[in-house]
Amino acid sequence: SEEEIEECLSGNLCRCTGYRPIIDAFRVFTKSDNSVYTKSYPTNGEFICPSSGKPCSCGEGKVHNSERSACGSTCGEHRPVSYNEIDGSLYKEKELIFPPELVLRKNLPLKLHGFGGIRWYRPLELKHLLDLKLFYPGAKLVVGNTEVGIEINLKSAQYPILISVSHVPELNVLNIKENGLEIGSSVRLSRLQEVLKEVIAERETHETSSCRAISDQLKWFAGKQVKNVASVGGNICTASPISDLNPLWMAARADFHIVDSKGNIRIVHAKDFFLGYRKVDLVQGEILHSIFLPWSRHFEFVKEFKQSHRREDDIALVNAGMRVYLKEAEQNWLV
Repeated sequence: SEEEIEECLSGNLCRCTGYRPIIDAFRVFTKSDNSVYTKSYPTNGEFICPSSGKPCSCGEGKVHNSERSACGSTCGEHRPVSYNEIDGSLYKEKELIFPPELVLRKNLPLKLHGFGGIRWYRPLELKHLLDLKLFYPGAKLVVGNTEVGIEINLKSAQYPILISVSHVPELNVLNIKENGLEIGSSVRLSRLQEVLKEVIAERETHETSSCRAISDQLKWFAGKQVKNVASVGGNICTASPISDLNPLWMAARADFHIVDSKGNIRIVHAKDFFLGYRKVDLVQGEILHSIFLPWSRHFEFVKEFKQSHRREDDIALVNAGMRVYLKEAEQNWLV
């Protein structure tokens, strides 16, 4: 759809061609409205050239070959192509398939050595991850590297031990349960956004107030490219004061499940997890395992708020997560 095209292009910066020609080129893959390309003056019905935006004759049925249009070409020789007449699905048949050898490749635990003694691990089991975290208590956990990469490149931060938790199955769960949504800490934000849309469409409206607020906030969280790799747990544990989602986890009564090196799990309310500026309730050897988002109750309303210089791809000036719960008591309503 056109909305998907604009969403995927929103994270790209183009300083030469400009966005409009790029979006126009991609519209061949979607069913679009011809009025985007062809429109008439409301007074005399003159055709407007989609290239120049000026009146021309390229939309007329018959034009003499020598007649020049306002766009500077003999447009009358060719019938304007309707983008609704082009079936974009035909182009998919010509695309190269994803390499089968990569699909069938079996993931292996990795240990890599980098410049300056840096070591990078990728465990495939939760126990292996917990053992590494116990042995290297100062190790930095990464998924999409969207925060750590900035700290290393722009703030000269040093992390000699990096542990990628992107391939640990227990941290990638995303289960719809009877009383709420279980979200693994390594779940990507784009995947969470997709599941939230499904939940909102399938469940009762009063149950999904929190889901709608988080889904709406994710629209302005970052570009598609960032959300494809950034994780839910990474955003939480960074504990940034300008986080778009952390106020909503607190407002939505979310619980954080924390696991230690022995596999014991303790539950902390989201409102109690953040101890200060970039400080969270995690002791040595502990990691954030998952987030539990309960369904909203009857007469419970959760709403997001974000104010920034730009609507898209910008950090917030002010963030907020708000919740109102109305409870009936003795023929009165309590807030």
